Amino acid sequence: MSPSPLIEVRNVSLHFGHFKALSNVSVSFAPNQLTAIIGPNGAGKSTFFNVLSGALSPTSGQVLFEGQDITPLKAHDYARRGIAKSFQITNVFKQLSVHENVRVAAQMRYSRYELFKPRASFKQAIEEADALLSRVGLTALRNKTVADLAHGQQRSLEIAMALAAEPKLLLMDEPTAGMSPEETTAMMALITELAKERTVVLVEHKMKLVMGICERLIVLHHGEFLAQGTADEIRNNDEVRRVYLGQG
Repeated sequence: MSPSPLIEVRNVSLHFGHFKALSNVSVSFAPNQLTAIIGPNGAGKSTFFNVLSGALSPTSGQVLFEGQDITPLKAHDYARRGIAKSFQITNVFKQLSVHENVRVAAQMRYSRYELFKPRASFKQAIEEADALLSRVGLTALRNKTVADLAHGQQRSLEIAMALAAEPKLLLMDEPTAGMSPEETTAMMALITELAKERTVVLVEHKMKLVMGICERLIVLHHGEFLAQGTADEIRNNDEVRRVYLGQG
């Protein structure tokens, strides 16, 4: 018997005026599964991602998280329920140190409205920040100003900040964008490890990478659901090959 979905999208459509960005998409995501959303440019991947995170509200349809309808809620309510998003463009405090960025993120769970208390009073948040920096390989850069980090290091830092919220669902928008081959390899290894403890959904254009690490792929095309399956199933799907994998 398959486990109940962590998050489920039912018959979701999203229109911007006369433009149909998503049309009647239904997909579910199981706990502790690593899934990639793929498709050609303009397929609706980013729009679908923003619906999952609560950044966009669908025109019609439902989003259910742990069996509860969360469609009407705001993005910050999605976050409080355990949904975290890592952005395509790094979203960090560049004037602060690496450790301060993660400590502030962890601190929000304990004392949302007391951010200006002395740092030493947040011992637990400080310890969590250290553990998370170790997790993403940034311990040696603990006291470095974020503005001085390489791009790949900033992406790793943003993931540590997202993990500070202890999310059940981690959404990652092109996590290896702009990375060197070495940084990309390290990031994919980290993502694989993270998916052992939570549901991870990512949008990523590097097809060889997602085919190599993802348990499941979902294909969108012109805002519609096209196919889902394992890497081999997607490779061998004639319709997918026609609209996507055969291009270029």
